[in-house]
Amino acid sequence: MGFLGILVLILITTTIVGHYSSRMGIPAVIGQLLVGIILGPAILNWVKPTEFIHIFSEMGVIILMFIAGIESDLQLLKKYLKPSFLVAILGVIVPVALTYGVSLLFNLGVKESLFISVIFAATSVSISVAVLKELDVLNGKAGATILGAAVVDDILAVIILSVMVSLMGEGVKGSSSGTNLILTFTEQILFFIAIYFVVKFLAPYMARIGEKLFIPVGPTIMAMILCFGMAYLADLIGLSSVVGAFFAGIAISQTRVLEEVDHSIEPIGYAIFIPVFFVSIGLNMSLSGIENDLWFIIALTIVAILSKLFGAGLGAHLSHFTFAESYMVGAGMVSRGEMALIIAQIGYQSKLISSDYYSAIISAIILTTLLAPFLLKHAAKLSPQIPKDLNR
Repeated sequence: MGFLGILVLILITTTIVGHYSSRMGIPAVIGQLLVGIILGPAILNWVKPTEFIHIFSEMGVIILMFIAGIESDLQLLKKYLKPSFLVAILGVIVPVALTYGVSLLFNLGVKESLFISVIFAATSVSISVAVLKELDVLNGKAGATILGAAVVDDILAVIILSVMVSLMGEGVKGSSSGTNLILTFTEQILFFIAIYFVVKFLAPYMARIGEKLFIPVGPTIMAMILCFGMAYLADLIGLSSVVGAFFAGIAISQTRVLEEVDHSIEPIGYAIFIPVFFVSIGLNMSLSGIENDLWFIIALTIVAILSKLFGAGLGAHLSHFTFAESYMVGAGMVSRGEMALIIAQIGYQSKLISSDYYSAIISAIILTTLLAPFLLKHAAKLSPQIPKDLNR
């Protein structure tokens, strides 16, 4: 039962650090990420990235993105669909080009440099969602564009990753089969077609069943079945599970049980699972041998931040967003988090990146993720959506 002690330690420390972070005007997410670095292998080594932590963190990010879907305005997402595509495409092209160039400058091979550029092309919007919710601007013009762009970004990253692993990877079952790629893409297209029927028919039907159940929180139970079911299907066909969870939230937001589900899910997520998710990212950081790759880590971190900020921000600017809105969209796309960590792990297993640079890449991902909320809060201060008392 040692995992219960670990859970208590995580909840106590994230609560205290999150409280004082908010009081100092720092996003609470930053405090929770730092807790993972301090408690983990990097410093105290009290908490290790075990299977228990992994499962809880997976639950945390799924619930977080489900809540984001519930609280999103579907009409607003539709309205900013075109800007989302442009933000996502430029937010992938610019980081790929610049990160590839930096990797070559540090004498990495072409294949390795190319895969590193794919790692830093990915966006983990879950961190940005937490900050945008904290600032109460998730359901706005920039928030809707960030959420839409993150879904497109995720699809692009999965496609590029699938092609690279298929053509150049080693040690992955079926990695050389072009038929598998075609099948995967077909499944993903069918998944997005199926979302329409989930929103239109399945979610309302499940909501009605939930209301008729003679058990407590029936609608919430049905909503969670839909959430985890869609997350599972998304993962099964090669997409991130958060994509399925997000669209499950969108589906529930169109039903009459929206408020009941939102009020039930949010306490569960933020009380237990979501703090563990943020801590788990910090647990991946290790300081052993970091001095040997210090300049590479610094260069990767700077390029990772600036390339996504400029690329995604340019996409927003070309879509006629104001400077403040473009800056906020760019900042919201900077975080890499779990998506980049997963891609890095796949690349390592497929021998697309060597063990010599793996720790440096993980360190750069975590540093980028740590700095992203600061950047997003600074960008949000320039936005007219932000209440005046946050501009302290």
